[in-house]
Formats: sequence, structure tokens, C-alpha cells
Amino acid sequence: MADSPYTKFDDSKLILRDELAIDRTVLANERTLLAYLRSGVALVIAGVSIMHFSHEGWFWAVGVTCIPVGIAAGIVGVVRYRRMNRIISAVRKKPPDGVLQSSSEA
Repeated sequence: MADSPYTKFDDSKLILRDELAIDRTVLANERTLLAYLRSGVALVIAGVSIMHFSHEGWFWAVGVTCIPVGIAAGIVGVVRYRRMNRIISAVRKKPPDGVLQSSSEA
């Protein structure tokens, strides 16, 4: 995780501007996931429609190709979303400077 764009926050306390930037990044991450899923569903639906209405072999092959490509697009979107979400959560949950987290505090 050393090459993460959030490594600059490792040793400093997040200020309001940084918190708001993280919120915008979370929303952009969710928007990107929805775009991947929308594209995947569109490809699957296009593949099924092409297969249903086509009468030529090559056109039917295009439809068959669209279905796994659409599924793969959805999977890629979910994987990218989860990876970015873990990075964002790690930055957000990092304790501020000078604060030690200990489970044995009483």
C-alpha cells in the first residue's frame, strides 16, 4: 500500500478539507461501481437480445460473446470498488497523531 495516493496522510491529522475530499472520493467510487454494473448489465441484455433475434451464425456469435464480457465487466467493477473502498477506509479510520489505541484502557 506504499504506492497509494493516500500515503501522504500517514503521519498527519486529517483536516476538514481532507475529510470532504475523502467523502467526494467515496461518492466517485460508488458512481464508478454503478457505471461498471450498468455497462455489464447492458452487455448481457444486448447479448441475450442479439441471440434471440438473430438468424445468422456470426451475429449469434457476437451475442454469445457479449454475455461473458458483460459478466466480466461487472466483476471487474466490484473488485475495483472493494479495493478502493478498503484504501479509503484505512485512511479514514487512522487515529490522529498522539493518540494511542489500546484495547486494555480502563
